[in-house]
Amino acid sequence: MTGEMSTTSWAMLLALGAFHGINPGMGWLFAVALGMQERRRGAVLRALLPLGAGHALAVAGAVGAALAIGAVIPIDRLRWPMAGALVSLGVMRCFRHLHPRGAGMRVGMRGLTVWSFLMATAHGAGLMVVPVFVGMSVMSGGGHMHHMAGAAGTTVGAALVATCVHAISYLVVTALVALMVFEKFGVGFLRRAWFNVDLLWAGALVVTGAVTLMM
Repeated sequence: MTGEMSTTSWAMLLALGAFHGINPGMGWLFAVALGMQERRRGAVLRALLPLGAGHALAVAGAVGAALAIGAVIPIDRLRWPMAGALVSLGVMRCFRHLHPRGAGMRVGMRGLTVWSFLMATAHGAGLMVVPVFVGMSVMSGGGHMHHMAGAAGTTVGAALVATCVHAISYLVVTALVALMVFEKFGVGFLRRAWFNVDLLWAGALVVTGAVTLMM
């Protein structure tokens, strides 16, 4: 059962990374805009590393906060607060669209990393990953975060691996979509085949919150 849960959890981390990568507001549209401005593929590729780094930092921050709280209280007690936060953020996004500003097209690696971090945080990307990591910890730790140094090291190591797996999935999908749009479709396809990404994202947050309660 534990092995099955572990496989499911890793699959969910990969799926969430892919879902985050598809969202134009999470980075690929910025990469395409840079490529079109400079009229070369290299500009698109150059944007990918800081986008991935910023996204990974946002996820790591959320998972790190869960680790800190789980070191004091049983981590399975975080389900209700996490579910409440996810559902609240999802409902709020139905009425308010949070898009951090301040990044123009002429940004360096550091600026683009900060922009990606802020976007992922505002969209609740890291918060969506936390329930998966908590589920993995509950299955392996019997509902509690271990307090022994060795177990703590293992938990931190698992958190780093989980963050990397998710970030790699995000980065691969972001790169594929950005290159396809830049080289084949163009941003005009967004007008022809547009769907409400914000509404879809809000629904995903609410669904993640509901699933968190059933974990």
